[in-house]
Formats: sequence, structure tokens, C-alpha cells
Amino acid sequence: MSKNIKASATIAETTRFVLPNDTNTLGNLMGGNLLSWLDINAAIAAHRFCKRVVVTASVNHVAFEKSIKLGQIVTIVSKVSRSFNSSMEVYSDVYVEDSATGKKQKCNEAIYTFVAVDQMGSPIEVPELVPETDLEKERFAGALRRRQLALILAKKMKPEDATELKLLFD
Repeated sequence: MSKNIKASATIAETTRFVLPNDTNTLGNLMGGNLLSWLDINAAIAAHRFCKRVVVTASVNHVAFEKSIKLGQIVTIVSKVSRSFNSSMEVYSDVYVEDSATGKKQKCNEAIYTFVAVDQMGSPIEVPELVPETDLEKERFAGALRRRQLALILAKKMKPEDATELKLLFD
């Protein structure tokens, strides 16, 4: 697939109130609920990027840096950070909104990998991503290093073949 897509075209944003059903006994958003919200939002970003059915391949990283309280407004912003052959890395930022001022503060983040599939569930090729902003370029470069590390850990790549990771240590 020769089509190139600008990173800015791949955004998905979801906003939700944290309700009592979403919380644990301490009044904090349950991590599993946040993971579900992240998975859905990131899947939408991946779908918008490739215009195909996508399936979650892995949850690569989740940081629960700050708890999210009952009644807070949560916004999740997901964007494809890099595409490979049939897979896409999606980076999600989680914000809580101060109900009095409307100011948003980043509280968590996650990185998922999705694979585009055809009607039979077989992987299919996805377009190339073109990063535009400095942050997009940084995440784009990091995605290849993260992918190489994951392939090494899964024993699908030899460490000596991980060219991008080697550059970190030269």
C-alpha cells in the first residue's frame, strides 16, 4: 500500500464522567475500566488510520501515574504513532479535567498495538504514517525501538539485528 497518511488525521478523542459503577471502594476509577476505555479509543484511532477492521495485538505499556476520582471528567486522546507492515502502534494520553476551571492535566498514558485484518481475520497491509510535529516524530522514532525490543523479548528477532536499539548504546 503506497498511501501515506499524516499523523494528525489519525486522532480519536473520548470524554467520560467517572461514575460510581466505574470506581473501586476507594472512589478511584478501576484500572480495568480505564484499560477498556483506552482499548476502544485506540482502536478507533487505528481504524481511522487504515480504514479497516483492527484487532488488539498487545498492550505494550500502561502508566497509572495518578488516580482518577469519582466525578472527574476523563478525556482520552489516541493517535497512531507509527505503522509497520500490518500493525500500528497507538499512543494514548489520559487527561482529567478540573471541573471548576476546565483545565486538563495529563494523568496517565498507554501504548497499544493493533493489526489490520481482512474479512477472514488475516493481517493486511496498512498505509505509511507521516509524522508532522516534534512530538509525533519523537513517538514515531521510539515506536521502532519499542517494536524491536518486543520482538527480541518474544524471540522473533536476534538482538544483533535490532539496529535502532543498538544506536542507543553506541
